[in-house]
Amino acid sequence: MEERRTSIFENGLIWFGAAVSIAEILTGTYFAPLGFTKGLLAILLGHVIGCAMLFFAGLIGGKVRKCAMETAKMSFGSKGALLFSMLNIIQLVGWTAIMIYDGALAVNGIFDIGNWIWCIVIGVLIVLWIMIGIKNLGKVNTVAMGALFVLTIILSFVIFGKGSALNISGEGMTFGAAVELSVAMPLSWLPLISDYTREAKKPVKATAVSAVTYGVVSCWMYLIGMGAAIFTGESDIAQIMVKAGLGIAGLLIIVFSTVTTTFLDAYSAGVSSESLSGKINGKLIAVAVTVIGTFGAIFLPLADITDFLYFIGSVFAPMIAIQIADFFILKQNKETSAFNVCNLMIWFAGFVVYRLLMRVDIIVGNTLPDMLVTIVLCVAVSKMGRKDQK
Repeated sequence: MEERRTSIFENGLIWFGAAVSIAEILTGTYFAPLGFTKGLLAILLGHVIGCAMLFFAGLIGGKVRKCAMETAKMSFGSKGALLFSMLNIIQLVGWTAIMIYDGALAVNGIFDIGNWIWCIVIGVLIVLWIMIGIKNLGKVNTVAMGALFVLTIILSFVIFGKGSALNISGEGMTFGAAVELSVAMPLSWLPLISDYTREAKKPVKATAVSAVTYGVVSCWMYLIGMGAAIFTGESDIAQIMVKAGLGIAGLLIIVFSTVTTTFLDAYSAGVSSESLSGKINGKLIAVAVTVIGTFGAIFLPLADITDFLYFIGSVFAPMIAIQIADFFILKQNKETSAFNVCNLMIWFAGFVVYRLLMRVDIIVGNTLPDMLVTIVLCVAVSKMGRKDQK
């Protein structure tokens, strides 16, 4: 939407804000039954896989100076890529609702005035963030991120200062499932990262900083959630903050982390909508997405997002695998037709493979095997096509 090039520091701030999220902390609590060591290993392995894919996705957009859904046109055609634009907008509306729901639920645990009121407050702040815009968010983000950084350090000391681990009961997940749940969060940002790296002054460095910053801080959020469940026996982050005397500070952590993360979802929904038609005003769409997400947070049941995360993985893992194969291996970086039927069929095959792999417990999760199968299939089909042409 804006023309000014963003600095490496600004890109780092954007992705720091993306990672500081109540949704990520809550997801981290699911790892507690694995124990601290195995849980930490699953978190790290999943984020290495997910953030590597995040880097490649952002690098494509940064190099060609196009948003995420515009880069999809190079692999799927100008019309074929519209499928992913629409799917991306749907998942972003879903994320917006989920983030507002989680934030409102948590902050209401500190200051109980009603979930729906907090949903509206958070929604209004996100709209304010959108109206300020990316190019004007530098100083605002610096202050907000500085406060979040200090407060999350305090929260970490409160949780890990307990010293001894408690016995965690309940159904435990397998190591492979835990890895996949760790991959899921960075994977959910794949269709978005190019919306920001396309505007970077130094796209390669900015993409690297974005992926590393997000990966490190996201691991930290997962660890806070897992540590809360293991060391305090409490998975409700709001209650941990209250017990630690972090009432107002905790409220600020939750509200601002929710706003800075959900802003990216709404903003990118606007950018994706612009790829559908040049006449669409992305900023207005972003505001509309926030309003719809706020209503969704108030009226829809959004307590368990596991199936939603797996759906995102099954849609976007094979999509970015094909883009990686086309751009970095086959050196295809231009739109070739309205519909690239071959790549669309390969994507569907990758989608089916992912859903089938969900039934199998693989130590590295589903995403990496699915992407490798999709990349190999894409390259093989392309090579065969070239031979036929000769």
